[in-house]
Amino acid sequence: MSSTTHYTDLGLVNTREMFKKAMDGKYAVPAYNFNNMEQLQGIVLGCVESRSPVILQVSGSARQYADQTFLKYMAMGAVQMAKEHGADIPIALHLDHGDSFELARSCIDSGFSSVMLDGSHHPFEENAKRTKQVVDYAHERDVTVEGELGVLAGVEDEVSHEVSHYTKPEEVEEFLEKTGVDSLAISIGTSHGAYKFKVKPGEEVPALRFDILEEIAKRTPGFPIVLHGASTVVPEYVEMINRYGGKMDNAVGNPEAQLRRAAGSAVCKVNIDSDGRLAMTAVIRKIFAENPSEFDPRKYLGPAREELIKMVKHKNENVLGSAGKA
Repeated sequence: MSSTTHYTDLGLVNTREMFKKAMDGKYAVPAYNFNNMEQLQGIVLGCVESRSPVILQVSGSARQYADQTFLKYMAMGAVQMAKEHGADIPIALHLDHGDSFELARSCIDSGFSSVMLDGSHHPFEENAKRTKQVVDYAHERDVTVEGELGVLAGVEDEVSHEVSHYTKPEEVEEFLEKTGVDSLAISIGTSHGAYKFKVKPGEEVPALRFDILEEIAKRTPGFPIVLHGASTVVPEYVEMINRYGGKMDNAVGNPEAQLRRAAGSAVCKVNIDSDGRLAMTAVIRKIFAENPSEFDPRKYLGPAREELIKMVKHKNENVLGSAGKA
């Protein structure tokens, strides 16, 4: 392959058709983050078994970790693996929280079919300008672009914010006009990481701001909306991690019912990272606690991958509604 690879050479698709179908079918496409082979296999096999389209996501630091050349062939292998397991599901490769034009361009040139430019921490005009620069480059190559308006709280990879700022519906139309983005991540109360909310025992997690979501959908009918930081922080995994020597006090996420409601609206893409990490870590901790002499990575990464497959199927079937839609 030449130094520039188009995503179609890898068997990938962009998100345009995925989102149109999701909007019509009132479900959301899962966007799962991965850093290594077992995570990627778990995500793809979970989507194959539930016949769901999927967006494979990597942050800038995950791309560095996996190595950008290796990552390209991993994505190509994922497409082939899905076919060999009997499901030609649509697969997109997406840059999550790209922070510069240079990074977005590098990803596009190495075979990504979708990129995000997150300029949400900049003032509105600067965010629009930076996003538009990426859109111009991407659209010439038929790559789709996600922008972001509003700031999510929480910590995950290179994203870190102390406080959240809800998206202002009145800014959305102007942003779409100025940038030409294909989808938009908004802030309505989801949060990055495993410690999304500070709630005392017995307290409810704050409800998502569906009023903001509805107002945005009313102003931009048919436009794909994205929810970041949408892990439920599965309580069984947190409990398992703590039982086998971990220390994750007060880790809570968004209730499944709220995410299911969002997925039935203008939300076409739901980002899930923390839950996949928790699922694998819980199983690995259990194995190490019960078999302290174990040192064969296959013996702990294999079962961890199986748990991830199970979790992905559950999300697709019960939370996002994407199962059977590939």
